[in-house]
Amino acid sequence: MGIDEKMIAEAELVIFALYPGAFVEWIEKNQQLLSPNTVITDVTGVKGEIVGRVQSILRPDVEFIAAHPMAGRERSGVEYADDRVFEGANFIVTPTKKNTKEAVELAKKLGEELGFSRISELTPAEHDEMIAFLSQLTHVIAVTLMTCNEKEGLEKYTGDSFRDLTRISKINDVMWSELFLLNREKLLEQMDAFSAEFERFRAALAVGEREKMQETMRKAGARRTLFDKK
Repeated sequence: MGIDEKMIAEAELVIFALYPGAFVEWIEKNQQLLSPNTVITDVTGVKGEIVGRVQSILRPDVEFIAAHPMAGRERSGVEYADDRVFEGANFIVTPTKKNTKEAVELAKKLGEELGFSRISELTPAEHDEMIAFLSQLTHVIAVTLMTCNEKEGLEKYTGDSFRDLTRISKINDVMWSELFLLNREKLLEQMDAFSAEFERFRAALAVGEREKMQETMRKAGARRTLFDKK
């Protein structure tokens, strides 16, 4: 499908839903199609490697205000689109010093109009540190859990807990590998932290320290209630 130049020229707000590299490439090759005073935003899953780069090559009469809707599904493709995923979800705006107050408010208003329940503001660096733990690490865990035991026929015996924990292992490998590499250092830090906590729990199990295991379980349960959608 080609680019609809007329539609782009008429737009006052453009939302980019592209892989990070493709987003940067589009701006490099096609930004002349945007009309003066256009505001552009995105849904890109990493910000540190993308926001500054786009803002540095973008025309001065077009403003890029980055955002990240924390909502989605494990399946990719337009056929799986469902705007209900926005209900009760979080929306993060990641401005820089190059952004105007008006553009930041416009991005927040967009989140409200789409039905997100909580609109937050983070720097690109804060966003990437947060996303490394809350999203990228969870996908790494789901993927490696599905591949650490390849015994045949396990699907015949599993319960919902395993299905729930591994739902997101049905992953878009092209997109997520790009996201992981763009946020490599922060993701590695979170993977190391998870490995250390896993080893602490394993050590308690190995020596029979039931109280230490229970203490960890109680702490996890109490904290998990904070993450329930309101």
